[in-house]
Amino acid sequence: MIQLFSAEEEAAIVKAIQAAEAQTSGEVRVHIEKNCRGDIMKAAIRTFRKLGMHRTANRNGVLIFIAPERRELAIVGDAGIHAVAPPGFWDAERDLMIEGFRQGQAAQGICTAIAAVGEKLKAHFPVQPNDADELPNEVSYSD
Repeated sequence: MIQLFSAEEEAAIVKAIQAAEAQTSGEVRVHIEKNCRGDIMKAAIRTFRKLGMHRTANRNGVLIFIAPERRELAIVGDAGIHAVAPPGFWDAERDLMIEGFRQGQAAQGICTAIAAVGEKLKAHFPVQPNDADELPNEVSYSD
């Protein structure tokens, strides 16, 4: 298993996910892929499905997929998001993460991007009174 983050950094990412999800019915996950093969977006979509992110009630899950060995990342949103999102919807969040990696502050860049994802989700998928946390908030890793 890749250890890209310290325990403190990983805890900060989980806290950022929880804070983002507190303002939206959307679900956010971060996944670290050790041996990414082929197109990064196709790999991210496969992982999205493997993690069951397409099973949320409003189809509003977002996966931040990071392949550190290839120095690539992707952000994938589910069908409910694609129905309301214009092309390039996640470009700013991607750029925040890239800048964080460039500055040696990967975890901080990811946390900042997660907060921005939460803000975008809130605009289209505000938190509901009966909202349930449908997906785990921890950082997942490939086997």
